[in-house]
Amino acid sequence: MTDPLIPAILAFRDNGTPFSPRHDDIYHSAVGGLAQAQYVFLQGNGLPERWQGRRLFTVLETGFGMGINFLMTWAAWRADPARCERLHFVSTEKHPFSRADLLSAYAATVADASIIELGQTLGEAWPMLVPGTHRLEFEGGRVTLTLIFGDATETLPSLWLRADAFYLDGFAPAKNPELWTPAIFKTLARLAGDAATFSTYTSAGEVKRALTQSGFEYRKVEGFGWKRAMLVGRFAPRWRVRRHEPPAPLAVSERHAVVIGAGLAGCAVIERLAARGWRITSLERHDSLARDASGNPAGVFHPMLSRDDSVASRITRAGFLYARQRWEMLAQAGHGPTRGAEGLLQLAANEEEASMMAAALATFAYPPEYVTPLGRAEAERIAKLSLGQRGWLFPHGGWIDPASLCAAQCAVAGGQLERRFGVEAARVERIGDQWRVVDAHGQTLAQAPVVIFANAHDAARLAGLQYAPTRSVRGQLTLLPAGRVPPLAMPVIGDGYAVPLADGMTLTGATYDIDDPERTVQPAGNRENLQRLAQMLPTLGSVLEAQDPASLAGRVAFRCVTSDRLPMIGALADEAAAIDDSERLRGAWPLDLPRSSGLYGAFAYGSRGLVWASLGAELIASQIEGEPWPIERDLAEDLDPARFLLRALRQGTTR
Repeated sequence: MTDPLIPAILAFRDNGTPFSPRHDDIYHSAVGGLAQAQYVFLQGNGLPERWQGRRLFTVLETGFGMGINFLMTWAAWRADPARCERLHFVSTEKHPFSRADLLSAYAATVADASIIELGQTLGEAWPMLVPGTHRLEFEGGRVTLTLIFGDATETLPSLWLRADAFYLDGFAPAKNPELWTPAIFKTLARLAGDAATFSTYTSAGEVKRALTQSGFEYRKVEGFGWKRAMLVGRFAPRWRVRRHEPPAPLAVSERHAVVIGAGLAGCAVIERLAARGWRITSLERHDSLARDASGNPAGVFHPMLSRDDSVASRITRAGFLYARQRWEMLAQAGHGPTRGAEGLLQLAANEEEASMMAAALATFAYPPEYVTPLGRAEAERIAKLSLGQRGWLFPHGGWIDPASLCAAQCAVAGGQLERRFGVEAARVERIGDQWRVVDAHGQTLAQAPVVIFANAHDAARLAGLQYAPTRSVRGQLTLLPAGRVPPLAMPVIGDGYAVPLADGMTLTGATYDIDDPERTVQPAGNRENLQRLAQMLPTLGSVLEAQDPASLAGRVAFRCVTSDRLPMIGALADEAAAIDDSERLRGAWPLDLPRSSGLYGAFAYGSRGLVWASLGAELIASQIEGEPWPIERDLAEDLDPARFLLRALRQGTTR
């Protein structure tokens, strides 16, 4: 059989990215096109009938390719009046298309107008080709595509989800043996929901043996196209062998949550839960939202780079990409936050760092739309100023007004949000299947099955956590009036930062004063900010020296940080129960820990709330709803609020 997709697909060239398309994978993912997707994967998994009437249905695919299987599944969901409320489609891909090639492929090979339309929508949302997990939302969030760019043998074990259907797409074991190993099938069994189905166009003996050994039942059915037979089946193990069951929705009597804190962390949680139909009560001790660190005039956002692609770099990359997508959706809904033009320049601290980062960027080969290394002359041309060092450009970085972002997130929540200002929570207590939040006088402020602590420094105390080491860092900003320094072309960051605000003022800072409680603007802090700015922008040295630090306005805010400088995001542990069972839990993993049902944390974001808050909120909402997690499980565990308790249990220091 000759498939019309083959000539067009084989015509595409390597685009030079670290995820360059491998033509044999693309060839096979295209074979049979729309008809194959419909017959093998939808009908093979009993769709659309199996998702009808359900709130959530999750498909896990082992190779995205052109995305034809996803587009056909999306189209079937659209056409089904009895469809599930939310469809999650999770897929891995080692060699993804570029956006341009993906759109060209659809235009050249797909005749169905409705599929071309969906493909265009997918192409417009297509993520940057950088490693990790990318979450894309369509149909107002009711259809979610989670793409993991990387080798399936490494990425599949990193997922945490409950799959209802498996699309086992890929070559036959003889041509792609690494994907068809017993270890991969054990991973699939770990993620399978009860009676999860699968389909695949291979019927090789080693695949059938691996399926059977992993708890799947299979049967041969008539094949498609050139294949004489294919396999379909379901997960039906004869005995339970899993250490942990895959995630499931939190059992609640009502979809109502209390969010304590109305800064970046809390407002992001409000927006993500409201998008899923939850009713939210927001409690804020100030008289309006975004009054603490989230009330700064502006904040910069950009990825974090490191020579070893550290945990902080990976979570910041994921957060940066997801935040930009969420902000764009806010703008499309008519609630766009106040932002500067795109582009942010980061300078190296010294020549040694510049050389090391240049080597790291060459190794990782990030696409230029993500980051571009610059020599000093090129950086100065872009910045229109003399610079102290060379650096790198983040084309989609920039600055944003945090308070406007918080306001936008609350605005889209609409009538699902009840806001209460000027109230301060003192403690929470369990009443039946609800959590009651009370003030210092014992008066009930709110009651709900779920409480999210997004109140920075007070979160650990209010939640009663003993193993959540946080500290306060005072940050003083300095405002330079319009005309004091030449206008910057874009934000410049390094040892400090300089942000050109819309009113012609320049924001610079910030100091990093650990455990300093001083709330007023200090001349010494302004002087420190000016000195760092002069090192970054030596041309302005004499101008900055002429400024009177005591006459400059500024703002003081206090950032909450942990000892490992990573945020606290996710379900809270039941510390008392864990300590009572400390001997058994000495070798525990995060999933082994007892949790306080319905309690979650979103705090200790430090100076990275803009890039971490949206992704953190999506992770919490996914945990509550039993949805696929938006980041790899190992990353989520590095952010787990229980990680310090876990270390104490392993070290035997909890008593």
